[in-house]
Amino acid sequence: MDPGTTDLRLVPLPGSQDALTDILRPGAQQLLAQAIEAEVADWIERRQACVDHQGHRQVVHNGYLPQRTITTGVGAVAVKQPRVHDRRPEGEREKFSSAFLPPYLRKTKSIEELLPWLYLKGVSAGDFSEATGRRN
Repeated sequence: MDPGTTDLRLVPLPGSQDALTDILRPGAQQLLAQAIEAEVADWIERRQACVDHQGHRQVVHNGYLPQRTITTGVGAVAVKQPRVHDRRPEGEREKFSSAFLPPYLRKTKSIEELLPWLYLKGVSAGDFSEATGRRN
């Protein structure tokens, strides 16, 4: 088999589909960041009564986890999730988990549902024009 036809790294992928996608991607990134920040702030606020004997809060915002990229319908979106530190005793601690950004999420559900469909329409028929909406 010729490696030129099987090596996917040799196939150039477009950076974006159109100008509208280039506008939507930063908006989606900003909206996701705001939603996650609000979610963390609310979670910490509901635990504001958790204080030690000196009056220091035990559940606090503690920086950010490393940035990661999520593949979405509008392309790759970089996100930074806030880190939460719970200093309460071992039995009372809670672990924060975002509803918007679960651990290990790398692609949105819409992308996961798209891949089998692309395989069915493209690879099995040898024609991606129906799957991509392009006419030859």
